[in-house]
Amino acid sequence: MIRNYKQHRPYIAPDCYIDDSAQVIGRVRIGAHSSVWPLVTIRGDVNNIEIGSHTNIQDNSVLHVTHEHAQSPAGGYPLIIGSQVTIGHNVILHGCRIGDYCLVGMGSCILDGAVIEDHVLIAAGSLVAQNKQVSSGYLWMGRPARPIRPLNEDELKWLEYSARHYSELKQDYLGQQTTEQFDQQQMFD
Repeated sequence: MIRNYKQHRPYIAPDCYIDDSAQVIGRVRIGAHSSVWPLVTIRGDVNNIEIGSHTNIQDNSVLHVTHEHAQSPAGGYPLIIGSQVTIGHNVILHGCRIGDYCLVGMGSCILDGAVIEDHVLIAAGSLVAQNKQVSSGYLWMGRPARPIRPLNEDELKWLEYSARHYSELKQDYLGQQTTEQFDQQQMFD
């Protein structure tokens, strides 16, 4: 479901896939060829959420932001996600920044003010603490997440493959929606 919040309406590029069970609310901008999978909540009510192109947000993930207040910086904490990013199942992203060609593993949590540079792999179940700077080219793991080792060539290629795979997969779902809508229309004719 795509919903306004006050005067703010989400902008979703026309070639995106948004599952019918997902919630996309308010000040949200989703770039070309991106996908939002079942039961995802993207709530841009008190700040902006920007998602780049060819990025996928997988099932049950929660994306939110922080408003400006006495304990936050000017402008609060928006959520900015780059292009070619894979956000695994059950991830919580709150007021952070994620660069291009990253993969955030299943069940991970990234908190306000954290900055994930380009080409980073966050291992499943990791916690990136508030205001943490996560440097490019590494596998980060743990609670709190720490750099484990540099990514090898196969892992760097995997970051790109994962995003590309979901861009292709969303095309199957978009095609299926069109077919289902056509079939339903024929049932009532």
